[in-house]
Amino acid sequence: MRRIVGIVLAVLLIGGVAAAVVAGRDSGTGTATKTVRGVIGSEKAEFFADPDVVKALAAKGFTVKTETSGSWDMEQLPLKGYDFAFPSSKAPADELRAKAKATGAPQRPFYSPLVVVAHRAAAEVLAGNGLAVLNGPTSGTLRMGPYLEAARADRTWQQLKGAAAHPELSGTLFITSTDPSASNSGALYLAAASYVADGGKVAGDKAAVDRTAPLLRKMTQVQGAQQSSSDAPFRDFISGVGNPLVLVYESQVASQLLAKQDLGDLVLLYPDTTVNSDHTVVPLSENGRTLGELLATDPELRRLVVRHGFRPQGAAAEFTAATAAHKGRINQTLTGVRQAPVPTSEVLHEMARRARS
Repeated sequence: MRRIVGIVLAVLLIGGVAAAVVAGRDSGTGTATKTVRGVIGSEKAEFFADPDVVKALAAKGFTVKTETSGSWDMEQLPLKGYDFAFPSSKAPADELRAKAKATGAPQRPFYSPLVVVAHRAAAEVLAGNGLAVLNGPTSGTLRMGPYLEAARADRTWQQLKGAAAHPELSGTLFITSTDPSASNSGALYLAAASYVADGGKVAGDKAAVDRTAPLLRKMTQVQGAQQSSSDAPFRDFISGVGNPLVLVYESQVASQLLAKQDLGDLVLLYPDTTVNSDHTVVPLSENGRTLGELLATDPELRRLVVRHGFRPQGAAAEFTAATAAHKGRINQTLTGVRQAPVPTSEVLHEMARRARS
């Protein structure tokens, strides 16, 4: 009798395990079976490290392992062994696609506009001198034309009325940006500045680069050493050190707000002419292509994309709903913000070279 009972229990146990495995597969929560490797811009590192993102990808059968790099630095990496590259905009993605001889259209599941973060005192001084317009205590618009004129004239904070009351505002007026030869945000900053400085024209040849190169060089060299990623300057800003004006992605601010982080006296300034950073998946394998499609179409992954501050392509309502509590700081519809067209990667490289030389 004991032997018969033991056999029955063993059969029931095996059946239970099998049922659990089948149920797991049916519910989409089974163990991931495919490991996908990719190189990504650092601004997406927290997204891929998020346990909820890991879980959502595992439910679709993927374990994603990532390494970070500046978007332009990705061109120098050996791409063998990677399933995807994920730079922060179209221009470096085009270079990577050509290098890898990738076929098929790239995927752009989400984007983020470039913005400037300022401490409140700096924002108020800018507004008092016609370089910005404040919509409230925590948001406003940076007037790119007047700002570039100030940069061209080497204006200092001390020359701006109202700055004397804030001893931390001293030295040359400038925006901290990343190294344009290595980082996407730094290169796009030059593209937007060139567009405004050249009367709303997209640089298309050497003559166009020549016209704005002296200004771009001033804007870059006044900063001294530059980081290859926007993450470090933003963290410095939040911790209260570094320059009072820093160029970042909107997603970096939005993700902090959605995580209920205290941003202190941060004022979010949207340049009246800026560039959207279209985060672009370059598939290097079929698994990489499938991952790009999931990021663009899977409802749970799109929800998590928004939670990390990014704007899903073609789904403005999702971002608007998620950031409703922060509309006093975030320009949800990008009202009053003009998008500057981005030059070709060849022209951007030349701009960066001239700005750094």
